[in-house]
Amino acid sequence: MTPKKEDYLKIIFELGGTKDKVSNKRISISLDISPGSVTEMINKLVSENLVEHEPYTGVRLTAKGAKLAEGLVRKHRIWESFLVNELGYPLLDVDKEAEVLEHVTSSHLLNAMYDKLGRPRHCPHGGVIPDMSGHYKEDSHRLLNDAEDGETVVVDRFIDNHDLLTYLGDIQLDIGDKLKVIKHSPFEGPVTVQNLTDKQQSDISYKASHYVFIREA
Repeated sequence: MTPKKEDYLKIIFELGGTKDKVSNKRISISLDISPGSVTEMINKLVSENLVEHEPYTGVRLTAKGAKLAEGLVRKHRIWESFLVNELGYPLLDVDKEAEVLEHVTSSHLLNAMYDKLGRPRHCPHGGVIPDMSGHYKEDSHRLLNDAEDGETVVVDRFIDNHDLLTYLGDIQLDIGDKLKVIKHSPFEGPVTVQNLTDKQQSDISYKASHYVFIREA
């Protein structure tokens, strides 16, 4: 399987595609890829029985696709956790390293790292890590952009993207921060939030608001 196909499976998993249908637009924004390219790849994944697609609704992972995605996510996130917790890598740099290492990692080595780390349930970005049997508690798949004006939410996790993490570092947004959503600016403008944890107001770009997952306060 090509790395590009793996990226699609991982992002569909990330966006809740084991249970719910994920729109092509969400995939396009998350991977920063044109809608036309997303449609082309989805057709390939459908032909390989990795996803099922319903026009104008979205895609969902098949049982085969979900199993592959869970395995890919587990390898990637255990490596991220190992690099950060054991080797002191900056969080900004781990995604690219993990992307390479996950393809050359045996199950024996992966399980050894998992044990060494104390069998973590989440990676440094807040994403779930399936255990050795493939079990995990489903994460929240609600995006910051989906929050209502006036609603108070908690930052649950981020998509592990270097540019995103740099941006979130600049505006001092962290996992666990409690936010009150002030307003969504029109025409794909920013989401204005009051960070109740840091006691500051921030404008979070439309694109970044699709990379930040939230849960109820």
